[in-house]
Amino acid sequence: MRGGPWPATSTLVNVPTPRMYRTQAIVLSRFELGEADRVLTLLTPQDGKIKVIAKGVRKPTSRIGGSVEPFAELQLQLVRGRTFDVITQATVSQAWLNLRDRLESAATAWYIGELAERAVEERAGAYPVYALLKRAYQLLDDGMAPSRLARWFEFGLADALGMRPEVDRCVECDRVLELDDDFRWVPALGGVLCPRHPGPPAEQTRLSLGALKLLKAYRRLDIEAIAALRVAPEIELETEGALRRFVRHMLERDARSLAFLDEVRAAPWSS
Repeated sequence: MRGGPWPATSTLVNVPTPRMYRTQAIVLSRFELGEADRVLTLLTPQDGKIKVIAKGVRKPTSRIGGSVEPFAELQLQLVRGRTFDVITQATVSQAWLNLRDRLESAATAWYIGELAERAVEERAGAYPVYALLKRAYQLLDDGMAPSRLARWFEFGLADALGMRPEVDRCVECDRVLELDDDFRWVPALGGVLCPRHPGPPAEQTRLSLGALKLLKAYRRLDIEAIAALRVAPEIELETEGALRRFVRHMLERDARSLAFLDEVRAAPWSS
């Protein structure tokens, strides 16, 4: 009995990872290595957070020394290495130079960059966080109020990580919050608690109606609309404290750059 032709067998072929590759990147942090090298922590759209080495970057003759700086979007060519990938070419796609000239804007840029670094895993896709940080730097460069920008970034980062705080319903019973409720902010539970539930006393703080409305604005409005809001200073401070506590719980500790940012804001020349 003659049968039909045998079906073609499929063979799995392991395609080697290219040794050289290109990526966009934003420098999050750096440290010196040896006499002339520098290790950079980068945020990239596809590969998330990666650590790379810029060899000889601190030498006056380095071709990439002026390019691999913070507060710029870079186009990099890298070669894969055993410990760190190595930058072989670097060009600046977009430099946010104006924010560097204003101390509070620069301090805010360091702060949100550190939040992004803590939030993203190495070699894990992080395009939403990359896009958020890029837009935040552009807004700071355009002169956006740093404090409003920082709150918008904190809320957006929580959203990008799937941890957006609940500000419309009680986190325990899912009841819609009413205007005459006694609101409490409980980061450990994910947002606002209504008066029907006691909640953990050590982890909750009272939240005013004004602060709740501002938190709702950060959830619903774009940053341009948020920047145009007129809010009492005490409400701004209350909302700042609430979101900082939420970020601390989300990332499990405060950002190191937060102390410097607060010092800059408290300085006489910043008022």
